[in-house]
Amino acid sequence: MNDTELRAVVLATLKSIAPEVEESELRADRPLRNQVDLDSMDWLNFLMGLHEQLGVDIPESEYARLVTLNDIVAYLTAKRTAAPKDTPRA
Repeated sequence: MNDTELRAVVLATLKSIAPEVEESELRADRPLRNQVDLDSMDWLNFLMGLHEQLGVDIPESEYARLVTLNDIVAYLTAKRTAAPKDTPRA
């Protein structure tokens, strides 16, 4: 999955939590929560949705790194790239 496809999954997941979001109005370099006015429960549901859609674990200790859309896509890209290396081999 390339960055464009990953970004589409992130935005679709966001829209499932906040259907009023206008993708064209989002700034990828600005804090996402502020742009879409998500409370902490909505933000948690968004992150859990990303986990469900992509199979990427996002520990609570990492939440502070996920501020902008760019941050989220970069984080998920890195985690998805690293995942096969972390998989135990038989």
